[in-house]
Amino acid sequence: MRITIIGAGVAGLTCATEFSEQGFDVTIVARSEHIGDDSCSWYAGGMLAPWCEGESAEEPVVRLGQEAIGWWDRHVDCVERQGTLVLSHTRDAAELRRFSRRTSAHEAADAERIAALEPDLAGRFRHGLFFPGEGHLDPRKALEQLAETLRRRGVRLQLGTEMDKAAIQSDLTIDCRGLAAKDALPDLRGVTGEMIVIRSSEVNLHRPVRLLHPRIPLYIVPRGNGAYMVGATMIESDASRRISVRSTLELLGSAFALDPAFAEAEILETGVDARPAFPDNLPRIRRRGQTLYVNGLYRHGFLLAPAIARMAVEAVTDPTSTPEMMDENYPERQSA
Repeated sequence: MRITIIGAGVAGLTCATEFSEQGFDVTIVARSEHIGDDSCSWYAGGMLAPWCEGESAEEPVVRLGQEAIGWWDRHVDCVERQGTLVLSHTRDAAELRRFSRRTSAHEAADAERIAALEPDLAGRFRHGLFFPGEGHLDPRKALEQLAETLRRRGVRLQLGTEMDKAAIQSDLTIDCRGLAAKDALPDLRGVTGEMIVIRSSEVNLHRPVRLLHPRIPLYIVPRGNGAYMVGATMIESDASRRISVRSTLELLGSAFALDPAFAEAEILETGVDARPAFPDNLPRIRRRGQTLYVNGLYRHGFLLAPAIARMAVEAVTDPTSTPEMMDENYPERQSA
């Protein structure tokens, strides 16, 4: 069977990987000239942290997200399995207790344990949580490596091409356009995320660190060579714009609160993009005729894409099945 996948973000590339591994003839069509050019995946944190996400996400995110580390480890070489460290200042201890109640698979970390995990934070925090089973990756390297593997496998990548201009004969289309698919998925909405990449020769963190705060929870993810991705914001908007002064101050201020040595860091990059989400923030697979829509990964792109891609293959190889994240009756509800 010939499959055409629209979109070369994390959803499109993971679907292409799963379908090609099952022997399908796969072509990817994307309007971006280069991998990541117009993908919100390019600005992702890359945290493979299903148990931490249980603090605010629905149960399927925690369960399905546990497939992610193994999947990415098999397909790219930029996965780090160092766990996640969650911290709070003493004044925000209630936030740490709440986080502990709402999550699982963690260990209590006292000041000595925190210092052993992250020596640069020694003496700054007395209580934390360590999630040893979690990991992280570099999103940009991961996307580029997936694309290169697909090319070597014979998958055709038609970048810089609109779907209506692509000369492709296919039996089924997999639509992974993200927020651009609102024309076909009217209940899709955008949630804007903002990030800053900084570089510091004064700070050496080994794993993602989350700093809890009642208003602005922060995460810092090491990118190697002294670079760190700083992120936190979630704004109900589908507009991709430049980062605001408020968000910049809040993100940098929180990084400084984690470690004052970040005050001397260089700002390498800022980024803003809108993530596609459905009303309940869970992904969906929807079939209409010869098109299968894979969308709504929200802020869990790298965490949930492997499981959703697997389900997309199941939906195609066994038309009688209804994978967990597939809306079986969606067309009927829309036409009612």
